[in-house]
Parts: sequence; C-alpha cells; structure tokens
Amino acid sequence: MPLRLVFLGSDPIALPLLDWLAGEGRVVAKIVAVFTQPDRPVGRGQKVQPNTIKTWALDHGLPVHQPERLMADARTLLAELAPDVSLVMAYGHILHEDFIAAARLGTLNLHASLLPKYRGASPIQTAVASGEHETGVSLMRIVRELDAGPVAGRERVAIEPNDTALDVEARLAAASVTLLARALPRLAAGTLAFTEQEHAAATFCRRLTKDDGALDFSAPAAALAARINGLFPWPACAAEVAGQPIKFGLADIVAPVADRGSGNTTAPGTVLGADGAGLLVAAGAEVLRVLRLQRPGGKMLPAAEFLRGFPVAAGTMLPSRPLPVLVANEPFRHR
Repeated sequence: MPLRLVFLGSDPIALPLLDWLAGEGRVVAKIVAVFTQPDRPVGRGQKVQPNTIKTWALDHGLPVHQPERLMADARTLLAELAPDVSLVMAYGHILHEDFIAAARLGTLNLHASLLPKYRGASPIQTAVASGEHETGVSLMRIVRELDAGPVAGRERVAIEPNDTALDVEARLAAASVTLLARALPRLAAGTLAFTEQEHAAATFCRRLTKDDGALDFSAPAAALAARINGLFPWPACAAEVAGQPIKFGLADIVAPVADRGSGNTTAPGTVLGADGAGLLVAAGAEVLRVLRLQRPGGKMLPAAEFLRGFPVAAGTMLPSRPLPVLVANEPFRHR
C-alpha cells in the first residue's frame, strides 16, 4: 500500500517532484493533502493570486491548506490526516515539534544544497553567487535546528559557466525527483539510513533582499560575474547608468585590463566599451563582461540589443556599493 504523504511547499522548484509523485511515484506514495503559503499580491498590479503549488494541487483534486501561521489548529489538522510521511520543499514556515512529529515515519526535507553547506533560505542563489562549481539537493530529516537534521542521501548537480540561479534551480528540481525516487521505496521498507551531518563544516545563507543587488567593482571580475549570475532573476544586481538603475542579468569575464591595452590604472567601474557579446567594465582583476541588461520598465535583453537603444559610452563610470555578505559560519540574525 502506498505511503500516505502530506506535501508542504510553496515554490515552483517542487513541481517536477509533484508531477512524479502524481505519476510514476504514486505506486510508492499517495499525496493526501498539500500545505502551502497563503495567496499573496503578485506583480505590478499587486493582484492577489495563488502560488503555483496551490494551482497544481487544485488541478489534481487535492485538499489544500494555507495557514498564515502553523498554530494549534493547523497542527491538529495535520495529525488528523494521519500521514506516514510529511515531505517539505521550500515551504517558508518553521515547523513546530508536534508538527514535525505528526507523521509516522517522520518529516523529511529536500534542501537545495549539499549539506552541511549553505543551510538557510537561499542556497541556490548563494552557491552560484559564491562561484561554486557544484551544488546539489539533500534529503534530510527535519529537526528544530536550522537544516541540521541527519541526511539520507544527496544528488549532485554541476554549476556550469554562465549558469544563473534559474538554470541551476531547474537542474536541482530534476535532481530532487531522482533522489526521492531512490529514497521513498527504502523509507517504506524501513531500510532508509540517515547519517549525521558534519556540523563543524556547516555554512549558512540567508533570505535575500533587494539591497543584495549591490556591486563593488573593485572586487575581482570573477566574483562580480558569479554574484550577477547567482542573483538572477531576483533580486538582480544593478548599477546606476545615466541616472537609471540598470539590471545585469548575465555576466562573464574576459582578458585582464592590461592585456586589453588599457593599463593597470583604469579605475574599477570604468566602462571600457563593448565587444560583440557584452558591455566591458574594469574590475579589481580582469574585465567584467555584462551579457544581458535591462532598463527600468524594459525587458532583459542581450547586451548588443540593449546598447543599440541605450548606448553606454566608454569612460562612463559605474558607481560601486559594498558587496553584501551572503555566507557565514553561523546562522544570520533576521535582517
């Protein structure tokens, strides 16, 4: 008999996993209810809309519960559902002890990092923004401490050059299916083994804000390109050009400034011109090449197309702002 599974999630990254559970995976587990965040205002018009997880659940005829907070009534409801397992992926609520304990086989979480690295709220963006070449998804048992539970398995994913957080998220969504398809039958059979994390090696990330899009052009170009790619599509890095905040959607690096004949005295943040692929900007080391840009109210465009409608002259100085810290060796305090 399939396991009775309650799913808790609010982000589109879980959609491939839900599709698998509703299809091939239903021989192992049956979703009996979905918990997700309440409907929120979305977009410029701030129209209240359901998230994609709620829409998916309703399309599949599943009960949906959207508590603003996980108070006693929500915990009682979960207990009444009598799940064999609760599965969490990008839910957005901290779970209480009795909520965690409600499922017979426990509450499991699919966390989008190779734990113990990048515990916290933004593991995908932070891994890319930190210049990692690999990340992954971990299946862990939830405990009260942040993302510190024992791990039953990991699925690794490469971060390729010029990957944005959006690219890596799609890869991790697929990897989550592979990992769960391997783990659920073992959970049902009682043979799924959990191993404690190496807590001393833990690193932590935090919830991102709009202020995290700041760029300091005195930093190495490789660090800036990683930051730009990791924070796309949100909060997106930006710099002021001609009084307008211009978003950067993709970047890489090219030859060092000295190799381009500009000398080592070129101030960081100076626009050096453009090549066929992007806008060239002097950085602390090498040259940052911005491959996609967006003006306020416009679309994100390839650099050549953007620059035809919004020229940026060589010698233009892009102002720097300090790079916000994204990673720490202990949990961040709420900002």
